[in-house]
Amino acid sequence: MIAKTAGLTLAFLLLAVGALWTFQGLGYIDGSEMSGSRTWATIGPVVAGLGLALGIVVVQRSRDRS
Repeated sequence: MIAKTAGLTLAFLLLAVGALWTFQGLGYIDGSEMSGSRTWATIGPVVAGLGLALGIVVVQRSRDRS
């Protein structure tokens, strides 16, 4: 149960940070060196995708153990 909670928390954080970096990189969120940077517009979706993949793996493993 703790592993599932920790895994889903980490997945959510990765997804949120990835979305933030994406929006900053695309210039939707101003006020940082990352704003308007193509690098962060590329890294953000990768991090968000890793978060989504982790969430799927955690949920699938918890279903398999039930």
